[in-house]
Parts: sequence; structure tokens; C-alpha cells
Amino acid sequence: MTTPRRSARSLLRHWWPVALAVPLGAAAGAGYAVVSHPSYSASAYVLVVAQNPGEAATATNFAQAYGRLAGQPQVLAVAAAETGHSLTELGNLVHGTTSPDAPMIEITGTGTRAQEAARTADAVARSLVSFANASSKDTSVRLVTLAPAAAPDKPSTPSGTLDVAVGGAAGLLLGALAMMTRRRGDAASSEAPEAPAAPSTPRPRTEERPAGKPAEKPATAQKASDKPAGTAAAAEAKPSAKEKAATGSAR
Repeated sequence: MTTPRRSARSLLRHWWPVALAVPLGAAAGAGYAVVSHPSYSASAYVLVVAQNPGEAATATNFAQAYGRLAGQPQVLAVAAAETGHSLTELGNLVHGTTSPDAPMIEITGTGTRAQEAARTADAVARSLVSFANASSKDTSVRLVTLAPAAAPDKPSTPSGTLDVAVGGAAGLLLGALAMMTRRRGDAASSEAPEAPAAPSTPRPRTEERPAGKPAEKPATAQKASDKPAGTAAAAEAKPSAKEKAATGSAR
């Protein structure tokens, strides 16, 4: 087997969780992009103008304040009646953003259709201009519509490329976690201590006897054998009392 093929098999054996999870994640992202409903976004721009010359900083500060009010009920009430949405629905469909160095407010509207998104953004922009200009004598600034919203050509979400990239990145993360968990499990199993063997009962030690040496007799047998031979013969020659009585009666 060639070396490149061995290397490929070795890499596949160790990195198969990642190799499997990344395509699955990308496929899941592509599937989400296909089945999800499209959403369009359109933006209208409002400019804050200071009534007194040389008060550009004041206009920028008021732009920050009015940008935060773009999603409040007092501004959305008129736009909700114009678009046919409730205050809660319209609050979820629009938001305002500002720039820290420019007296401009961007009103972004979303919708399931391009024209609906543009109409929502324009309605909220007009409502904000009317709300702010009602107190222009006190604030010394006025709001004017700089650019109305234009209907977008394509939906902002879902984005097929972005969804596939996000799905692939999620698959890469999950595959890496699975590979790390698998390696830790293999390392733990290889480092597990073996079960200790059962202790063996020691066998009694016996003294080895030289070849030709007779086995030692028991102590009692040795004592019996140690009696003098004459004593044993005398005991055998001495007649018993019964034998003596029998001899006397015979006489």
C-alpha cells in the first residue's frame, strides 16, 4: 500500500467526526435557506437640522435622542394606523439607528414583501418627523426626510451563502467536540489500572531430605525404640499371674 493512501486512511480514522459533521451542517444550513420564508428590509433616512447656525453638535445630540424614540408607542401610533399593524407588530418590524458623528437617523422596516418593508419604513419616518417638529420651538431643531425608503430587489434573509457557512461552522464545532470526547474516552480506557490478581496461598515449606537418609520417626516411636533390648526380652520371659495359677493347679 502506498504511503499517501496510508496517510489518508490514518487521517480519516482520526478526523472522521469532523469530516462527517461539516457536510451535514452545511446541508442543514442550505435546507434552512430553502424552507424559511424570505424577509425584506428597506431604510428611510431622516436628517436633524439645527435652527441656529453653529449648533451642529446640538443637532447630533438630538439625532441620538430621536433615534431611540423611533420605536416608542408615541411615534408608532400614527404609523400603525397608516400601515394597519398593531403597535406591538410594528415595534417588531422597525428600528432606528444613528451615527455618533452625524445628525442623521436611519429608519429600517422589514416585511415579507419588498413594498411592505418600504411602506413601513416611510410611515415610521413621517411619524417621527411630525412628532419631533411639534416641539421644534423648544428644541431649536427640525427633522426633515432626507431620503425615502426604496423597495429592495432581493430579500435580506435568508441568505443561502451565509446559512451554508453558518451550518458548516456549526458542524465543524460539533465534529471537533465529538473527536475530543472520543480521544479522551480512548485515553481513559488505555490508562485504566488492571485488576489486581488474587493473592496465592503460600504452600508450607518442607525441608528437603538428602538422598539415602531415612525418614525421622515420630517421637513416641523413637522412645519405644530407645528401650534396652534386655528389658524387652525380660518382660517377654516373665510369666504372667494366670500362667502361674494354671501351673499350680496342675501340680
